[in-house]
Amino acid sequence: MSTTADFLVEIGTEELPPKTLLSLQDAFADKLQDALHEQRLDFVAAHAYASPRRLAVIITDLAMAQTDQETEIKGPPVSIAFDSAGNPTPAATAFAKKCGVPIDHLGRSSSSKGEWLLHRSLEAGVAAAELLPACVQVALDALPIPRRMRWGSSDVEFVRPVHWVVMLHGTAVVPGEILGVAAGNLSRGHRFLSPEPLAIDAPKNYVSLLRDSGYVLVDFAARRAKIEASVRDLATECGGAVIATDALYEEVTALNEWPVAIAGQFDASFLSLPREVIIATLTGHQRYFSLAGPDGELLPAFITIANLESTDPAQVRAGNERVIRPRLADAAFFWKEDQQEPLSSWQKDLEQVIYQKGLGSLSDKSARVASLAKSVATELGGDVPAVERAALLAKCDLLSGMVGELPELQGVIGRYYALASNESQEVADAIREQYLPRFAGDTLPVSVVSCSVAIAERLDTLCGIFALGKKPTGSRDPFGLRRCALGLVRIVIERDLDLDLKALIALSVGAQGVSSEENPSDALYDFIVDRMRAYFRDRDGLSAEVFDSVRVRRPDSLLDFDARVRAVAAFVALDSAASLAAANKRIANILRQAGHTNSGAVDVALLGDGAEKTLFVALVAAREDVSPLLNRRDYAASLTRLAELRAPIDNFFADVMVMAEDEKLKRNRLALLAELRGQFLDVADISRLSIGKE
Repeated sequence: MSTTADFLVEIGTEELPPKTLLSLQDAFADKLQDALHEQRLDFVAAHAYASPRRLAVIITDLAMAQTDQETEIKGPPVSIAFDSAGNPTPAATAFAKKCGVPIDHLGRSSSSKGEWLLHRSLEAGVAAAELLPACVQVALDALPIPRRMRWGSSDVEFVRPVHWVVMLHGTAVVPGEILGVAAGNLSRGHRFLSPEPLAIDAPKNYVSLLRDSGYVLVDFAARRAKIEASVRDLATECGGAVIATDALYEEVTALNEWPVAIAGQFDASFLSLPREVIIATLTGHQRYFSLAGPDGELLPAFITIANLESTDPAQVRAGNERVIRPRLADAAFFWKEDQQEPLSSWQKDLEQVIYQKGLGSLSDKSARVASLAKSVATELGGDVPAVERAALLAKCDLLSGMVGELPELQGVIGRYYALASNESQEVADAIREQYLPRFAGDTLPVSVVSCSVAIAERLDTLCGIFALGKKPTGSRDPFGLRRCALGLVRIVIERDLDLDLKALIALSVGAQGVSSEENPSDALYDFIVDRMRAYFRDRDGLSAEVFDSVRVRRPDSLLDFDARVRAVAAFVALDSAASLAAANKRIANILRQAGHTNSGAVDVALLGDGAEKTLFVALVAAREDVSPLLNRRDYAASLTRLAELRAPIDNFFADVMVMAEDEKLKRNRLALLAELRGQFLDVADISRLSIGKE
């Protein structure tokens, strides 16, 4: 009899949320593997599957039972377990009874501390069939589902109502109940093409059975690949190329079980609308794929994915064309109506829209952003009037009919309407680019005007929410502040903008008009800087220690922070880095233990000849060389120069007793070490580096 067999679990549901289907699929497989490991059930691999109506995992070569486990129970010391004549005492008798064995079956364990009685036993593994239902339930309970629902009269909760559950270990059904449904071997295929139950005889036949008899491509990746290929081929037949994002492909894959590509057309007169409006209408409302011709211009055509193989594809095509026509007509109406008045005409109406309870209206926010953006532009040498104008108009398009219909076009439509209202190109671009970057890897604002507005917009959001005491906690971030802060970091560093972040935070916090017992400025600075940890790790593979060595110095400028981080990363590669880091750690410990407060200068007259004076002379020379380097933020050169102090420092610790009995000598030597440490601290706290031994 085989000791392993493949295991299949399938949870059949109502249509699952398309935007989270892939994450649910992956999480189900991950959590199930964790649960199996926890139960000591060995297996080879896990394969995750998902379609609109199911989540499934196949575990290959899953053990039929837990691995046997040897257990040891430590008893009383032998000196207590037996008397001087070697007879067992009540302590030995009680321990044997507890273990369920005669005393002479007990073993012994010895160490340098003595000898104890010991009972060893082999615990036979439990059959997998007894453990699998609980493992599946644990995995389902751990899925990232923000809000679960109940259905019928049951108290069971899941992301969607559950209709069937399959659990097969080999060819045998694993008995049990999952989410209120008894497990079996009956799955279901496509809702319309294969409505009858499908009996699965073995996990290895699951994918092929659903494909051949159920009209379901259950493998998410394979389904997406088919969609991409069919859309691409059909686009070529139409004489165009596909315009699609990764997110659109993922969502369409999550919406279909048996994808079939169909091309359609719309009235060419709609091409007079902005490109973004047409794409958003096709994609956002209908999940259609837009097409562009060889010249890059949009074609009056689209491709949609039908979730079935129709006997009359012309009717399916006509239905999709009929649906999109009024959508585009609505967009054309809003485009015309919105431009009856200039963009600035909506400014007064912003007063009637609440931005956030406690932070006033959108008009109040626009005024705060405009004031802060002017400060940013002044620091950067930008066009202050243009920055102020852009900030005051930045939210006006939120009141337009077009953005009301297509919210994802905020800023984009504002730019078009600004240009139509004879606003300058810089102002119009800033209205659009205030939202950049919107996601990881997205483009950044370009001009100083755009950057100033984008930075001010993010700082106002961060400061306002922090002032209300609603900063993110744990994994909860309802206001998207982590993404907001990371966008700020990217703009400042990648656009090479030297700004005093602490001063700008103070200005923005002061403008919020929120009374709070605690000033959130320091917490907000830390929150923004903490986003840089992952940013530097992803960009440079930077270690946490290098980051922390700079973070503790709390530079005012994020650009300055970046320069210091790069310098420390280069310093770590020097031959002398390990020795200097260890010396700095030693110096920090000495100063802390001595309670030295950095008060008082070094008295040259108290310096002894030899290593003590040599270190002082070398430090003075290094300070003179490093000072101009620090002024121009050449931190790499500064640390390289300070690295030359390695020999004098090593000799000092080898020859000089810092904690001398003479109080004056001790204080003077502590002052020398404090000055030395301060010189390194001007760049970073390298005592935090654990570079290792040379």
